[in-house]
Amino acid sequence: MSDLKIAVLIPCYNEEVAITQVVSEFKASLPQAEIYVYDNNSSDNTVEAAQRAGATVRSETMQGKGHVVRRMFSDIEADYYVLVDGDATYEAAAAPRMVAKASSEGLDMVNGVRVTDRTAAYRPGHVLGNKMLTGLVMSIFGRRTTDLLSGYRVFSRRFVKSFPVMSSGFEIETEFSVHALELDMPISEEPTVYVERPVGSTSKLNTYQDGFRILFTILTLVQREKPILFFFSSGLLFFLIGLLVGAPVVIDYAQTGLVPRLPSAVLATGLVLLSALCVLCGIVMNGIKHGRQEMKRLAYLSYAIKIVTLHSTEI
Repeated sequence: MSDLKIAVLIPCYNEEVAITQVVSEFKASLPQAEIYVYDNNSSDNTVEAAQRAGATVRSETMQGKGHVVRRMFSDIEADYYVLVDGDATYEAAAAPRMVAKASSEGLDMVNGVRVTDRTAAYRPGHVLGNKMLTGLVMSIFGRRTTDLLSGYRVFSRRFVKSFPVMSSGFEIETEFSVHALELDMPISEEPTVYVERPVGSTSKLNTYQDGFRILFTILTLVQREKPILFFFSSGLLFFLIGLLVGAPVVIDYAQTGLVPRLPSAVLATGLVLLSALCVLCGIVMNGIKHGRQEMKRLAYLSYAIKIVTLHSTEI
């Protein structure tokens, strides 16, 4: 892989305890790669530790992982990008396998699937939440990923330069997967060992707050990328409720010729009209979605991918 230009991208916020280990391990596993650490307003000595370890350190002042990823993808030029969290929980030794798989098979994304038997590393609540969110995304966008929220991935240049980063926080991982699935990109996965953080290092993930933000992001992506499904489902729901509310009114009118439940009649009419409006919105948004998808596809195709044939002994 000496012909490949590889960049290791490490977004960081207060990772003084772990960043030296992360940089050192990735320098050892990918000696030809350039290591970039992007600091996100750390209040500890993350910057100094990363510089001492030999990384190129830059900063992003807008708080949030999504903002950092947007800056990294804009600034760095490479054939393949390794994106990894700076908390020393991911297996650096898997990086050569992931890059080799991407470069030899012409893949746009290789997802590092977390494998661990350590409860401290991957708490049962996080496992359950990840499985639920992953299952939701797979059922809507396609069953080609099994770890939606992994922070360890390899990307091709054409993925990175065509990726419209919209998120500001940890929901960025959801965007990665949906972007690849919606454009039918060639992607794959690689099992990687996942361990607990070093002693003294603390997680920045807020289980419930970030979980709800990820769920909201999924719903937003469904509305944006699957408008027929989103708006037709909403329209059907409003129609059924309107039918339920309006049925007694129609029965009374048929029997007596009177409308004694005027509020119910008005509510039922409004709900049926709202359902029709949802269907119309779905049709309009679907046309807009196809236009945006064509633009993303053209942006994606404007970049070449570098494919390297490797012998089995090199992988």
